[in-house]
Amino acid sequence: MRKSDLITIISEKTGIPKVDVLVTLETMLGEIKNNLAAGRNIYIRGFGSFVTKKRAAKLGRNIKYNTTVQIPEHFVPAFKPAKEFMEEVRNKRKSE
Repeated sequence: MRKSDLITIISEKTGIPKVDVLVTLETMLGEIKNNLAAGRNIYIRGFGSFVTKKRAAKLGRNIKYNTTVQIPEHFVPAFKPAKEFMEEVRNKRKSE
């Protein structure tokens, strides 16, 4: 499913014009990105948590030049689904 498919489904189910759904979805995704970039986690009850995880500094290899490269510590975004979300997906997959 692509973002355009999701927008179409939400628009059909709610009766809200696609343009309004697009603006809402883009705003939501933008706020998630902005908050994670600022170091703030987002918790959506019953859905999951958007968090940042710290990756430690490490040595990597540049295989093209066969050299060692220092990779500094950095943060990566992660999603942890809520227990209810996991159970629902698990149960729906079993019934198929």
